[in-house]
Amino acid sequence: MDKTAKVRDLNDAFRRSFVGGRVVITNGTDTLNDADKLALFDLVKGFDAFTADNDPHGEHDFGSIAFKGGRFFWKIDCYDRNLIYHSPDPADLSVTERVLTIMRAEEY
Repeated sequence: MDKTAKVRDLNDAFRRSFVGGRVVITNGTDTLNDADKLALFDLVKGFDAFTADNDPHGEHDFGSIAFKGGRFFWKIDCYDRNLIYHSPDPADLSVTERVLTIMRAEEY
């Protein structure tokens, strides 16, 4: 398996389960009530509308979702284990900490 496919598989596994990294929501997302947050999280987990336009590197690390009359983005970033620098190898779990951020589009 090439590195891009490995990163894509790891990103998908994390996004679908919220296990294997950290999930962060922005202040704008936090204004949703709990039921709406859970519904938005389910939409992020189920996102599969990847195209060459929104996923040019094939890593499944970004998505855009219409929800409750607004637009929300989610983004996966891969950091080193100390969350200081980008990961030296996002395909290697031993040196990578994934962070999934969910935000309102206007917060981007």
